[in-house]
Amino acid sequence: MGAGSIWHWVILLLIVVILFGRGKISEVMGDVAKGIKSFKKGMADDDDVARPAGDAKSIDHQAKSGDATTAAERSKAG
Repeated sequence: MGAGSIWHWVILLLIVVILFGRGKISEVMGDVAKGIKSFKKGMADDDDVARPAGDAKSIDHQAKSGDATTAAERSKAG
């Protein structure tokens, strides 16, 4: 009879109920559920802000006026 037996968990559950009471446990579980819901909502809000709908990311490179050669000129020269 190892630590994973059903009786081990039943006794552990009884001790927790005696120490904290039924009302406190249900209150804590309700708080955990609210926390999970707010976490999921926050993650969804972050995704909406990070990726606007239909907006593709692109990087535009513009040559500075001080650049002596562009990529096309370098490929012709070399």
